[in-house]
Amino acid sequence: MADPLGLAEVRRALEEDRAREDVTTRLLGAAAGRAAAAAFVAEGHFVVAGLPIVGRVYAELDRDACLESVAPLLEEGAWVEPGAVLARVRASAATLLAGERVALNYLQRLSGIATLTRRAVEAVAGTPARITHTRKTTPGLRALERYAVTVGGGVANRGSLAEAVLWKDNHWALLGAGTLAATLAAAPAGVPVVVEVEDQSQLEQALAAGVRHILADNQTPERVAAWVRRAGPGVTVQASGGITPERARAYAQAGAALISIGALTHSAPAAPIRCDLALT
Repeated sequence: MADPLGLAEVRRALEEDRAREDVTTRLLGAAAGRAAAAAFVAEGHFVVAGLPIVGRVYAELDRDACLESVAPLLEEGAWVEPGAVLARVRASAATLLAGERVALNYLQRLSGIATLTRRAVEAVAGTPARITHTRKTTPGLRALERYAVTVGGGVANRGSLAEAVLWKDNHWALLGAGTLAATLAAAPAGVPVVVEVEDQSQLEQALAAGVRHILADNQTPERVAAWVRRAGPGVTVQASGGITPERARAYAQAGAALISIGALTHSAPAAPIRCDLALT
C-alpha cells in the first residue's frame, strides 16, 4: 500500500484540527515556547499500532526539533500493559500541544484495530486460516486501517474496486440472461477474480466457470465445510459475513482458508492511551 505511515492523512488531520492556530496555547505566552516532553502512556492492555504516526505528526509541526526527539519505546505489534510508555516526544510545549489530539486519535484508532485483529488471529492459531479485513473502513483512512490489520497479524485484502474482481450479490442480480463464465471471461488479464456465493446453485456456477477463489457469505461453518469439500484442492474458500473473533475458529476448523471480518475496521474500540506533558 502506498505510504503506510500516512503522511497525506496526517497533513489532512492537522489541517482539520487547525493545529497551528491553537488559541488556548497562545494564552500561555512565552511559556508556550519552553522545552517540554510528552509521554504517550497505555491505560489498558492492547496491541500497539501507529507509533510511526506520532513521529509524522510532530515532524510536520516542527521538523527540525522533532526528527531526533520522537522516541518510540516499543515495537509495532507489541502487547502492552497499563502504564507502559509507548513513545516520548521532546519539543516546545506549543508543538506538543498542537499535535497531541491528532497523534492520540491515530494511535488509539490503529491500536484498537490491531488489538481486535490479534484476538482473531489468536483464535485461529494452529489452523491454516488467515484473518483479513473488508472494505468497511473509515473514509480516507483505509490505507492506515489496513496497515493496522497487518500489525495485528492479519493479511491485507482487496483495497479498492480496481485491485480485484469481486462478484457479489448485486452483480448476480444484474447478470440477467448472461452466464457467469462468459461474463468473467472479459475480466482484465492478471486481475484476481473472487466470486461471492450464497447458495449451492451459485457455487456450482462459479466452479463451472473455473473460479479459484470462492467467498462464502453469511453461511454457517457447517455449510462452509461442505463447500470446501465440494470445491476441492486448489480452490480458496473464504468465509465472510457477521463473523466475530469469537466465531472465527469455527470457520477455520471448517476449512476456510481466509476469514474476512468487517468488525476489525468498522467496530474496533479505541485503545486507551493518554498523553502526559511536562516542562524539561
